[in-house]
Amino acid sequence: MAGWGGFLFSLLNYKTEKYVIAENRRIGILFRLYQLAVLGYIIGWVFVVKKGYQEKEEAIQSSVITKLKGVTLTNTSETGPYLWSAEDYVIPPNGEQVFFVVTNYIETPNQRLGFCAEVRIGRKLAFSESRKTGLCLNSTGTCEIHAWCPVEYNKRPAEPLLSDAENFTIYIKNFIRFPKFEFSKANVLETSDESYLKRCFYEKENHPYCPIFRLRDLVSSAGHDFQEMAVKGGSVGILIEWNCDLDKDYSLCNPQYSFTRLDINLNNSITSGYNFRYARYYKDQNGETYRTLYKVYGIRFDIMINGQAGKFNIVPTVIAIGSGVALLGAGAFACDMILLYMMNTSSFYRERKFEIINFK
Repeated sequence: MAGWGGFLFSLLNYKTEKYVIAENRRIGILFRLYQLAVLGYIIGWVFVVKKGYQEKEEAIQSSVITKLKGVTLTNTSETGPYLWSAEDYVIPPNGEQVFFVVTNYIETPNQRLGFCAEVRIGRKLAFSESRKTGLCLNSTGTCEIHAWCPVEYNKRPAEPLLSDAENFTIYIKNFIRFPKFEFSKANVLETSDESYLKRCFYEKENHPYCPIFRLRDLVSSAGHDFQEMAVKGGSVGILIEWNCDLDKDYSLCNPQYSFTRLDINLNNSITSGYNFRYARYYKDQNGETYRTLYKVYGIRFDIMINGQAGKFNIVPTVIAIGSGVALLGAGAFACDMILLYMMNTSSFYRERKFEIINFK
């Protein structure tokens, strides 16, 4: 009973560690430097830079609405003067996150379904939507095809027909939400000046939060010249980055814009540029269908939304502090290993560090 009683009473004893102070300046300096490095890492990197005391959310919910403005006049030998407005040069016209702006085109008017003799013998069909009839004339060197006639002109203008498109403006309205924190905001600057949006244009230095952009400035910010890109077309990415510290004031959560060219195969490459075809169909007085075929070149804009939000939470704070304490403990262990096994006086230190009790 005495044995069991002694054991039970020993459970109520408080045990503490016995410390051995090693008066070794080299180890002491090394240990303090390590502690300072760990503290600098925890305070500077974990808390200040990475904000390790915050709970994070990267599942941003986003909606984008775009609106383009601007008109320009073209005058071609095929159709004469034509006034282009946003309804004509923006595809699709309903303000989506990805849109295309026409800057150059090849127009083939008054095409009717019938038979043409405009493909040379021994050459592939100039237009894919046609079929050879098998009739060919050696005298003219042409074959008859069944297609929309006349076939498409294939000479692209050397200069963009819609060169004034560089002055068109785009209004980008972006609404975002971080559901975990019930936080919502738009990229439109909150101001009491009702005329601000009528006179501002985005500038990185002077107007970084104005959501109205000139197309010329977008292409220039991506590192390219608008008039050069407008000839063959291209693709430009608009990245809107939301990095919000929700421990700060609501007004300080604002987007950052960046721009890049996405079709990375640049000049002198057969894969550079952006174009496609579409047609407008009509009926004449006799009810016969005819069309105007357009091969349009232009710039495709892709608006991409990224971001994250952070807010103070006790759980990540405790985890960050705990990892720092563990790192401090690792420093003490490393210094012990040096004293015990890597110094000339290691045997002396081991005698003082460990106490052996012999029960014999």
